[in-house]
Amino acid sequence: MAMPHRYNGQAYSPAGDKGRYVLPPAFRKVVKESSGGSKTLCLAVHDRYNCLIGFGLSHTEGFDEQIEKEEERAVRRNEDFDADARAAQLYGFEQVPFDDSGRFIMPETFRDLDLAGDGLYFHGSGKFFMVWKPEELEAMGSEFRGAKASCKAQMAKLAAKGGKK
Repeated sequence: MAMPHRYNGQAYSPAGDKGRYVLPPAFRKVVKESSGGSKTLCLAVHDRYNCLIGFGLSHTEGFDEQIEKEEERAVRRNEDFDADARAAQLYGFEQVPFDDSGRFIMPETFRDLDLAGDGLYFHGSGKFFMVWKPEELEAMGSEFRGAKASCKAQMAKLAAKGGKK
């Protein structure tokens, strides 16, 4: 059985020319491996937080099983569950190509939802990684204090180097 792909680490990418961002090297490597060698980044809106999630194509292989488990859990708790709505959330991701340097153009959809700004903070979360506008992350509760501190440190490190690369 193949080892599952996991994302860990943190990075910050300022917005570049033409609305491009850079997928950090550590994430880029796993996305490419997870996408069968193609440079295809999958981006979707997080179902609970005001951020995006990123992953490679192989992550989608578990979506049907995930929906079944969530439905079983809802039935046990006597809660409503709309499998079609959940499938639309999971499968509604955008496939975004990136170049050898990791540069990609943020899809208009996510810019329209105000999920991309002057820079993006990438934070590993195991099966996927979160992609935050720093101000959105800063508005989160104390459970995100480590991510907030990391984001600030990443931004300060870039500012100390003189801004954009």
